[in-house]
Amino acid sequence: MNPSTMQTWTLTAHGEPSSVLELQQRDKPEPGANQGRIHCEGFGLNYADVMAVKGLYREAPPLPSVLGYEVVGRVEAVGSGSPATLIGKRVVAMTRFGGYAQYAITDHSAMAEIPETMPIGEAAALATQGCTAWYAARVLCLLRKGERVLVHSAAGGVGHLLVQLAVAQGCEVFAVASGKEKGDYLRGLGAKHVIDRTRGDYAAQVRTLLKGNTLDAIFNAVGGSSFKKDMRMLGGGGRIVLFGGAERGGIGLFGTLRFVWRMGLVVPIFLMMRSQSILGLNMLRISEGHPQLLAECQHAVVRAYREGTLKPRVHKEYPATELPLALADLESGRTVGKVALRW
Repeated sequence: MNPSTMQTWTLTAHGEPSSVLELQQRDKPEPGANQGRIHCEGFGLNYADVMAVKGLYREAPPLPSVLGYEVVGRVEAVGSGSPATLIGKRVVAMTRFGGYAQYAITDHSAMAEIPETMPIGEAAALATQGCTAWYAARVLCLLRKGERVLVHSAAGGVGHLLVQLAVAQGCEVFAVASGKEKGDYLRGLGAKHVIDRTRGDYAAQVRTLLKGNTLDAIFNAVGGSSFKKDMRMLGGGGRIVLFGGAERGGIGLFGTLRFVWRMGLVVPIFLMMRSQSILGLNMLRISEGHPQLLAECQHAVVRAYREGTLKPRVHKEYPATELPLALADLESGRTVGKVALRW
């Protein structure tokens, strides 16, 4: 292999992963000012990857492109303005795409040093998903002891970390997932109530468990029709954090309009009268406007891992050659925890 080139997974069109992703050779990237180059051991997947491959993620780069929001590896070069002491460090890092590659560049502030023995999957779980969970539950919607908290997709990459953060704050957690395996896992994390979507409408199950009470905080990665159901269960002073759109299925304008229609109309004056908040979260926007805040979250989740507060679960570390299969498994909803790949 040419030392100046690398292998990358390139998205050539939008569609099914097995048809539109190609393993290609590209030139090794050079770090610019305030950047570093990482020799990647592996990379992680997020549900946004699934949406980007299908053409449903508007922030994705134009085709052909190399996706990927996070990598794990060793810093081998830095650009001007980056600390030379980073060279040789094993890090987890968030990337503005370009993560599906053997070498990746990113801003040095987006890197956090990790233990030499830390598995790739656990490290990758602390990047995009770890920062999303931390920002959601420790910055955007600070949880308080005794609050009733609902977490959608609770066994997923972000969800299982949100459950842990809520439990650590002394909250009463209502965890939505599908199937016995996920339910048993979530109970082991400390979720007081597990709602199995395969047993009927989740909202009806939650209302039964609430026994006339309301929810204080909701973390929703689904969107669509679930938003209206959630709002009906939210009490005074309640907050709902929207950070995903897993319910969206159609491609193009019609799919977008149908997804928005299912969410319904929000009248701001009613939010004020009920003292309720709707909070949107897109970590790419945080990285653009407040990169230092993102860096703080990255270092905070690694510190929480070292202290034992966060224990990421890894569904599987796939060989990098099996990226299309890993994306298909993630989309299917059968995975529990983090999906990662190893070069």
